[in-house]
Amino acid sequence: MEQLSGQDASFVYLDTPNTPMHIGSVGIYDPSTAPGGFVRFKDILAHVESRLDKARSFRQKLVRVPFDLDHPYWIDDPNFDLEYHVRHIALPQPGDWRQLCIQVARLHARGMDLSKPLWEFNIVEGLDNIEGLPKGCFALVAKVHHAAIDGMSGVELSAAVHDIEPVPVDRSAKPKWKGENEPAVTEMLMRTWMNSVTQPVRFAKTLAQTVPGAARLIREVAGGDVSLKGAKMAPQTILNGKVSPHRVWDSTVLPLAGVRAIKDRIEGATVNDVILTIIGGGLRKYLQQRKALPKDSLTAMAPISVRADGEKEALGNLVSAMLVQLGTHIEDPMERLAFVRKEAVNSKAMTNAVGARTLTEYSQFIPSGLAGLGARLYSRLGVSNLHSPVFNVVATNVPGPRVPLFFAGAKMVRMMGTGPIFDGMGMINAIYSYGPDIAISFTSDREMIPDPANYAAALKEAYEELLNAKPKAEASAKPEAKAEPAPAKKAAAKPLETRAAPKKPAVKKPAAKAAKPAARAKSKAKK
Repeated sequence: MEQLSGQDASFVYLDTPNTPMHIGSVGIYDPSTAPGGFVRFKDILAHVESRLDKARSFRQKLVRVPFDLDHPYWIDDPNFDLEYHVRHIALPQPGDWRQLCIQVARLHARGMDLSKPLWEFNIVEGLDNIEGLPKGCFALVAKVHHAAIDGMSGVELSAAVHDIEPVPVDRSAKPKWKGENEPAVTEMLMRTWMNSVTQPVRFAKTLAQTVPGAARLIREVAGGDVSLKGAKMAPQTILNGKVSPHRVWDSTVLPLAGVRAIKDRIEGATVNDVILTIIGGGLRKYLQQRKALPKDSLTAMAPISVRADGEKEALGNLVSAMLVQLGTHIEDPMERLAFVRKEAVNSKAMTNAVGARTLTEYSQFIPSGLAGLGARLYSRLGVSNLHSPVFNVVATNVPGPRVPLFFAGAKMVRMMGTGPIFDGMGMINAIYSYGPDIAISFTSDREMIPDPANYAAALKEAYEELLNAKPKAEASAKPEAKAEPAPAKKAAAKPLETRAAPKKPAVKKPAAKAAKPAARAKSKAKK
């Protein structure tokens, strides 16, 4: 029996019918690589059963303390039923990309039974009319509760059921299993009392760890290494109200080589900076279409893993976060990339100064009963509509393997992600890289984003604008950084003139290009 951390337990308390707190993935597989050239559902059942001992999350369930006086516990489920967790469905006709997006959204909108192990594998057949996929492909839509895993431990869970070559299913491998009896109420109450006695000591220890980080942050702000200029509330948008129980999902797959080529145009930029810039550009275009773009930049929350090498198999979440402005107020794509890079560097410096792990430790001291009550009242009273958000969207990046993966012998041809949304934060962008591709997949509220194909097209347009940006646009970002130390006004004015020159064609050209990708997105949706 193992107790959840405060951070893991918070996802249990936040779980409501409108805000199910699971994350997941959408993998598409080509069964022609499997022995015999096909994969049956019973092959998948046998394959998953043979791997149940590879990840602890598969057979563990929650036991809640009476009245939520303390955080819940994990125990090994004595009544585990594999066929409850692995399910089989097919797309309705015509079985195209739009039908898959609708099916993924419906599966993701459905909450999980918190009394059972918190994962589901949905095998989806009937994908033959999706452009670019081999005939006979199937999808694996996976759901795992956020209380059980974070993005990086999700990679470990994925590794448990995948191979790096198309090996045949081992039907003889049935790991031995013995469940646990649920603890008595008296035992859990005794553990609760012991935790309450030791909590002041643990809090004092965490507070002592915070003091050096806080002092370091003050020194770095005073020395100019860290700026607090951008530390403000995010603007209110159509994405930041109370969410409904309905979801939309879509994905844009980009070539990783193109993203890296964009990265190389700005000194010190990273792939993550480029992806955040693409998301910022996509949001700018989409919100402009809806006449809902605020004048201030939207802000993304980007989770940061603090999982050490020895904690790869640990259950739950070991993450902190940083806030990055997305530059949605900037029209020129290369200027936006330079802005996002600068914001990301500053945010990382702030997080490192305080200590990402230290910030995570404070979640241990959230009162469990009050946390659950507060989450329910926040949702029921619609408080998210009454204040500005801390951030507008989430952008979580999960690096995947460069080598092919196989599931029950079937080769993975595409990997995408899903994630939770909640009141005040109605969009999550999950970034998955696999092989030569990187996918930006988003989950949102159907009432906030009624036309998800338009946002998917806007992401593709934002990428193409960055890829096709002219050298003049690139040059405009570099002199801006050099202009600050220039003492003379005349010298400082030149970068402004250089930056202003390409703005005229920049307004016209994206508008002309925008119609084509949007048209392609619509035509794909109709197929």
